[in-house]
Amino acid sequence: MINSVSPNTQAVLLLTAPLIVGRSGHSSEFLTHGEYNRLARILHENQQEPADLLGPDAGNLVKKLQDVIEGERLTRLLGRGFLLSQAIERWQARSIWVVSRADSEYPKRLKERLKEAAPSVLYGCGDADIFNTGGLAIVGSRQVVDVLVEYTESIGRLTAQSHRTVVSGGARGIDRAAMFGALQTGGRVVGVLADSLERMALARELREYLINEQLVLISPYDPAAGFDVGHAMERNKIIYALADAALIVSSDFEKGGTWAGAVEQLKKLHLVPIYVRSNGNAEKGLRALIEKGALPWTNPSTQDAFEEALNIPVDIARVASGQKQLPLSIADKATSADVYDAGVRPILSVSLHSPSSAMPPVASSNELPEKLKELLTEMKIPKTEDEVAAALQIPKSQVKELLSRLVKDRVLRRKIKPVRYFTPSNKQESLFDNLP
Repeated sequence: MINSVSPNTQAVLLLTAPLIVGRSGHSSEFLTHGEYNRLARILHENQQEPADLLGPDAGNLVKKLQDVIEGERLTRLLGRGFLLSQAIERWQARSIWVVSRADSEYPKRLKERLKEAAPSVLYGCGDADIFNTGGLAIVGSRQVVDVLVEYTESIGRLTAQSHRTVVSGGARGIDRAAMFGALQTGGRVVGVLADSLERMALARELREYLINEQLVLISPYDPAAGFDVGHAMERNKIIYALADAALIVSSDFEKGGTWAGAVEQLKKLHLVPIYVRSNGNAEKGLRALIEKGALPWTNPSTQDAFEEALNIPVDIARVASGQKQLPLSIADKATSADVYDAGVRPILSVSLHSPSSAMPPVASSNELPEKLKELLTEMKIPKTEDEVAAALQIPKSQVKELLSRLVKDRVLRRKIKPVRYFTPSNKQESLFDNLP
């Protein structure tokens, strides 16, 4: 818990914040993000900091800044001390703290990754240490079917069981499903809110998790501020910047905050690997994000596999040049069509080798050993990857690639829960004709 508001943060609040205490302010008066950045650069160049604007030499400093921000405007903003004291009293009564970029408590990841695009102030409630732990960002649409809510809760549970943090947006639908899936499993969560921090901080269903230091809620917007579409869009970059990887469970096509945030990451910011859900119905938005460079989620079922997914090596140079955001060991020909089988089952098994590791070659159709044909004949009974690897006596990584190819060419079918492979008919001769 951050118990006090530093002098630097007080100055930044006076300059940039609406200080809503039962009413809204006039937003045209506050410094915009760009204006504050220009002012902060001048202060830094003169070896000064925001708190100096509240010191005994503030008048002279305001005159020096006249070329950046008109002096009368600065004076009016800095003269809101009584309103600031009321706001701080209100926030503290609700266990809300506030930090600025000038404070050591400010999230390091935001400073390092977003630089001047990082919010000038952050309001929060809960354990501030959580937002430096990384983890998996899980985001998606507000209006979703129950099966996607259940799926998202399971991802949240696995994230908690893997001792990693869930980062999400706090909105209804996918965001909250991910958060509660992790919290109810004893995990940690960062909720990045676009509005209503004050109301969420007092919500009965969250109080236990805030007290137990499992949850931190943060927002770059006044705790009493209501919903704003622009704010919802802008907070997306904060969610991604605080995570190690991101999973998009659902997204509309070319509209909405989830789509906008994902595209911004894939085409501009490149902060983390972006996954999309690879099972269930193949939504148009998810297919389109794969075409823009997102990766199919690998559906890890163990802690080791989950950790591997979060630490996947991605060649960011490929993304910057407009190519797909693929792991360095994946062939260039993968497309969104490879990810879904009739819109129901995932068929692309992603290899998560590091760039330096060599992938064993997969045999061509003419080199398939006789024992593989024998095995395929027996696979009316579904077999797991481990069983196939043992039967063929080849590495599991090679088996994954081989099975993926056989499924793609409809030689095999894939079941889930657990993942198993089987032949789709008894006419083995025709199956062999279709081998890759």
